[in-house]
Amino acid sequence: MARVLLFNKPFDVLSQFTDQQKRTTLSQYIHDKSVRVAGRLDRDSEGLLVLTDSGALQSKLTHPKHKLSKTYWVQVEGQPGEQDLQPLRDGIELKDGRCRPAKCQTIDEPYLLWRRTPPIRSRITVPDTWLSLTITEGKNRQVRRMCAAVGFPVLRLIRYRVGSWTLDGIEPGTYKQLLN
Repeated sequence: MARVLLFNKPFDVLSQFTDQQKRTTLSQYIHDKSVRVAGRLDRDSEGLLVLTDSGALQSKLTHPKHKLSKTYWVQVEGQPGEQDLQPLRDGIELKDGRCRPAKCQTIDEPYLLWRRTPPIRSRITVPDTWLSLTITEGKNRQVRRMCAAVGFPVLRLIRYRVGSWTLDGIEPGTYKQLLN
């Protein structure tokens, strides 16, 4: 039986257990070294990180052929309209290839939002908007690059869901253990 940890990764934490530069890593939060990360989040992203002790499950969660969906809450600078979001829904071209079509819509500020340290930069004269963005692949910094490509830089990025698992009930810096 595979063990699964659902971790709510805080901002400025690396998705790995060690770092030669002495930056904050998973080892400050998770002391079980038998689990491995299944799908990374970059240091300046927050939210759901799945770890498991099963290589087969790790492959199922991360290999592009499985097309596992992941939902992100994305705070962007500006106010994108429907026409701005359509290229994301159609599958936008990035430098490393075309992205699969994404599900994308504007949303109210997420109900499950915590204070981030440090807070995001904000400008009085520039509004911001929250998006829900669901993708089925995981290119490097893909969501950030997709949003930038349509002219709306990301201010904050939170992965809310991986497959059927969500952040619900998991505070930042804590995890929930499951048996799968």
